[in-house]
Amino acid sequence: MAKIDFKNVQTMIGVEAVVNGPIKMRGGIIVYGKVYGDIHTEGPVRITISGEVIGDIQASDAHIGGSIQGNVTVSNRIVLGRKSELKGDLIYHSLVIEDGAQFEGSCSVIGGKQDASDSLVSEEKLRFTMASPSSEPNA
Repeated sequence: MAKIDFKNVQTMIGVEAVVNGPIKMRGGIIVYGKVYGDIHTEGPVRITISGEVIGDIQASDAHIGGSIQGNVTVSNRIVLGRKSELKGDLIYHSLVIEDGAQFEGSCSVIGGKQDASDSLVSEEKLRFTMASPSSEPNA
């Protein structure tokens, strides 16, 4: 139910990899290791259970299984997996929070179907979807 299409993922940060500094790209990225810096992409972002990001994330979609300390902005859908930890503000169009996810921050919905970077945000139309735990081991 809480699936995001990751067909266009071109970059992977391995389990033992540590990246210092910002990452800017167009395609998707999967993070198994650690990123100390912002991630900005036009594609999807997936942070696995072993993944950690200390910095802001801006993407089209996101599936969070690990931990993030920073603000997250997605123009479409974000899934906070059952073992995820997010400490920061969240701006999204559609949100799924699985049972067990930890979130500390504020939520805002992107107004209308405009892009996240230039749209108005409305806190009155919050949309949450509760999902049962994912069966994926790295979700």
